Parts: sequence; C-alpha cells; structure tokens
Amino acid sequence: MREPRILPLISSATEIVHALGLGALQVGRSHECDYPPGVLALPVCTRPAIPVSGSSAEIDKLVKERLRSALSIYEVDAALIRDLRPTHIITQTQCEVCAVSLTDVQNALREEWALDAQIVSCEPYALADVWKDIQRIATACGQGKTGNRLVAGLQKRMTALQLTPRARPTVAAIEWLEPLMTGGNWVPELIEMAGGRSLFGTAGQHSPWMTWEQLVAADPDVIVALPCGFDLRRTREEMHWLTDRAEWPQLKAVGNDRVFICDGNQFMNRPGPRLVESLEIFAQLLHPDRFEPTLRGVGWDDFRDSFGDLAAVKTPVLDENFVRVRTGDDHSR
Repeated sequence: MREPRILPLISSATEIVHALGLGALQVGRSHECDYPPGVLALPVCTRPAIPVSGSSAEIDKLVKERLRSALSIYEVDAALIRDLRPTHIITQTQCEVCAVSLTDVQNALREEWALDAQIVSCEPYALADVWKDIQRIATACGQGKTGNRLVAGLQKRMTALQLTPRARPTVAAIEWLEPLMTGGNWVPELIEMAGGRSLFGTAGQHSPWMTWEQLVAADPDVIVALPCGFDLRRTREEMHWLTDRAEWPQLKAVGNDRVFICDGNQFMNRPGPRLVESLEIFAQLLHPDRFEPTLRGVGWDDFRDSFGDLAAVKTPVLDENFVRVRTGDDHSR
C-alpha cells in the first residue's frame, strides 16, 4: 500500500488528520484550514468565490444569490490539486455553505483533475457523527485503531466536563447575526452537556433561522454569539446587528451582563477534536463558579469588555486559474 497523500478540503478534517498523527502526510489545504498553525505553510487549494469582508447581512445576501443560481461559493485550483497528486481527498456533505461539497469534488475529480484518489466524505450533524467521521478518516488512511483511541480519549474528556446542575440557565446560541440564525447540529448537545438549556435549534438538525420576536419571547438567561466563520474580533465588530435593536436593552441576559462572544470559527462551528474545548467554553460561560476562565480571550470573551482595535478584513482577489464548481441551492448551514 502506497503512503497516503492527504488533502483535506475542510478545516475540521485537517484538525482530525493531525490529531490522528497523520499531519506529515497532508499535502495541501483549503483556504479555511488554519489549525494547527503549521498547516499555513501548505499549498492552498480553494478560495471563496464571494468577498468575505462584508457585513453579516451582505455576506448572507451574496451566499443566497449564488446558491439560488446553483453556483458554488468556493473555487478550486484544479491545476494545483493535480500537481499535489493526493491519494485521499476529504470533504463533507453536511453543509454547502461551510466547505467544498462532495458534489463539487466528485465533478472536479472526474472532469478536471484526472486523479485516481479516494474521496472521504464527512457527514457531521451531531456529536455521534463527528466521532464516526474521525473513525472514517482514520480507517481510510489505514489507522483504524488510532481512530478508536482518539475518539475514546475525546469522549472521556467531554464526560469529565459534563454537569447536572439543579438549575440550568437558558441559552440562546446565535450562529449568524443578520439575519438571526441559532446554533443547531451539535451545539444544543454541547449546551446541555455544559449544564445549560438550549432554547433554539435541535440536536442533529441544521441551524434554523429565527426572528427577533422569538428571541424576545424566550428572553434567555444567557446569549452567546458564535457566528460561523468569525473570530472574536470580527464577532465583536458585528454585534451592532443585535445592540442596535430597540428590544436589546430589554433582554434579561443584557441586563444581567450575561452576553458573551465566541470564536465560532475555531471552536463551536468546527466539527473536529476541538469540540471538547467548545464544551469547556460553554461550561466556563454558564457556570463560572465551577470552572476557571482558562479559555477567555482565546475562545470567548465578555461582550461588555473591550477587545482592542478592530482590524480591517481585506477582500480576496480571485485569479483565472481557479475552476468554478457548482452546488445545489440550499442555504442551510
């Protein structure tokens, strides 16, 4: 069996590959693969086909327009991928907004790349699916036993963090700020495991849109902003979509200073090994009397606290070497 040449096209898969001890076999990455930091030196095989420097509302509008016209929001460098000669390409079917889809890769593999590579497709909807994806990648790369050990270790760490408090604070996890979207998939599971009660979203299902009327009516004890794709700085910059609303000061969480921002890009919205740290973040937010704020400033922060100067985000420039690929028309995240 020839040595694998692994090309993850989704950031969570890159983290899984490295957690399995296969990082030395990774030959390229997507534009979103940024952890562990060493992967930044690898060739970048994808780029966004829309500007990502706009506001929450502008990005949402551009994404919906492209998906309505059956165009992908990502572009793939076919020539580079051919040169890298991967034996394993890892993608996903869960969300066409979050990463290059299985359909994209299958079409390009057949029509553009002329490669004989194994496609490993992740399907993370709930925590149990994340564990299956880790084992799926490990098995495909000939490391099935390592995958089993990794999953067992991650599950053990999560079990140690679980709480069953007498009183569970109600939580609104906001995954997109304009329009409002709440966290689904594994996020409700993490909140429940951390000793909270998730008010919106259903475990194992796509993140749903929500209205301001629903948020006000629920009046959560805790509000956690964790926009998909945004870090702490960018999330703080976009919080005006919430704070500018007349209803904002009336919310219980606001009055009690129980509003938090998170790095939803690195943690909650990335279905890989660091979902353990995501659970730890929720535990620190919901039960500060039980958990030290060890991930404050890294994965979360109080919204009321300052976070320094806001850095400008540059609009990406696309070149003609990138092949436009197509997806479906669903905008569920």
